[in-house]
Amino acid sequence: MAITGYPSRPRPIIEQRPTFSPLRNPAYRSLWAAIMVSNLGGLIQTVGAGWLMTSLTPSQDMIALVQSSNTLPIMALSMIGGALADSYDRRRLMIGAQMFMVVVSAALALAAWQGQLTPWMLLGFTFLIGAGTALNNPAWQASVGDIVGRADLPAAVSLNSMGFNLMRSVGPALGGLIVAAFGAAAAFGVNALSYLPLVGALVRWRPASAGGPRLPREPLGAALGAGLRYVAMSPGLMRVVARAGLFGLAASSVLALLPIVARNLLGGTALTYGILLGAFGIGAIGGVALNPRVRAAHSNERVVRGAFLAFAVGALGLGLSRHLALSVLSLFVAGSAWVLALSLFNVSVQLSSPRWVVGRALSFYQTAVFGGMAGGSWLWGLLSEYYGATAAFAVSAGLLVVGAAAGRWLGLSEFAELDLDPLGQFREPELRFDLRSQSGPIKIMIDYVIAYEDIDEFLGAMQARRIVRVRDGARRWALLRDLENPELWTESYQVATWVEYLRHHERRTKADAGSYERLRALHRGPGDPRVHRMIERQTVPLRDDLGLKPPPGEG
Repeated sequence: MAITGYPSRPRPIIEQRPTFSPLRNPAYRSLWAAIMVSNLGGLIQTVGAGWLMTSLTPSQDMIALVQSSNTLPIMALSMIGGALADSYDRRRLMIGAQMFMVVVSAALALAAWQGQLTPWMLLGFTFLIGAGTALNNPAWQASVGDIVGRADLPAAVSLNSMGFNLMRSVGPALGGLIVAAFGAAAAFGVNALSYLPLVGALVRWRPASAGGPRLPREPLGAALGAGLRYVAMSPGLMRVVARAGLFGLAASSVLALLPIVARNLLGGTALTYGILLGAFGIGAIGGVALNPRVRAAHSNERVVRGAFLAFAVGALGLGLSRHLALSVLSLFVAGSAWVLALSLFNVSVQLSSPRWVVGRALSFYQTAVFGGMAGGSWLWGLLSEYYGATAAFAVSAGLLVVGAAAGRWLGLSEFAELDLDPLGQFREPELRFDLRSQSGPIKIMIDYVIAYEDIDEFLGAMQARRIVRVRDGARRWALLRDLENPELWTESYQVATWVEYLRHHERRTKADAGSYERLRALHRGPGDPRVHRMIERQTVPLRDDLGLKPPPGEG
């Protein structure tokens, strides 16, 4: 997917690697297997919470809120998780999140075993588990690209989906058996134990060291702002986020209302609910198997439109069915569409984001998806409460059709082979002043001498350069032209502090180099364009407040 601000170069589309190729990587293989165990426990917990709520209250919207309470914190906290994933050691962050979920799940099991749970207490515990997931997911997904590399990333994302849905094909049915035989408390206890293999795998994992950060960590607020600015200045990413949010909103009807389908439409038990969740998981595995062939044969936008429409068919069939076999078939279709859409969204975000911001970009994407799911779960529960589950599924199917049609305005691009590795050409200048990292604001002015006949080309290159500058943290960008010397143009921008100026340049990727090379080629002055780095003062100090460094060779 091309991002505005990158040079327009004909690049090959990323080659489709075999789905299982990332498993050749020992670190990925170990973590993937441990995550499957954790996913199994999470799915067993989902069955326990969903079915327990049906015994605690007859309210259909409260039952649907079990799904919302798990997805709402992911929507609310994913951006914080993404900022932390880009600023801190991802391995330690994941270990902390997993241990937090162990404690919460154990407390939930104890409260259920003692019979002390109320509907709102159950929602509170599931909210806390979702909060742990919100902190863990951006760090894990951002780590995948570091572990397997860019070429294997699409296959690794598909494998992550396959692993989750392999567990979804057996976990819910197993959860139904556990709940039916031993009660919901046992399901919650199994979930608490399922985190431990992943904690062990994370403790053993030794990621390749990047040598540590050269610059101080960004404060959380500044890191969030930088991520939001990057995504907002990248139209391709914004289209992915918008379509993902719409898909989450419309498609959440199936998982939110599945307990109601099992109990009311099919007259089943907790085992029926587990079978239905398993059918959705098996369909998703089929979607993973189809993914390479479908994406090789069709454009990204056509795949996404097909997924929207296929999910609409599955949701409508589920709402109209009164037979288990037909409901299972509808869930096969919905599960396949679910994986095709979400894996494509995820890969698009990762392949369009440099490593310094990938955790935050993924967190914004997750916020859109899970925010849509949280709001949708409440909406479909409310519609089901007042108009019935069949009507809710019909409205959901209609919204999915609208989502497919939205591709006319929010179409997904193909992902091009952009080199998003750090450019690494900037060298910190040797200053005469003894600046501190927080000294500022810093004003940058770059002079270009441009021939009259090159002005149109210069302005086109400068427009691309402006987007790169602002996206990477520049403020108050402006382009100036000398009234007495029309060939002299000056690019001007500001950064808050000296350390932010250094960070601004560290964010530059190899894909960004094209715009500056075009500007250098157009420059007609002696040498490279002249750069002025100045510290700005809004008032006149009574004395010089900057100390000069001693000349080289002196004390």
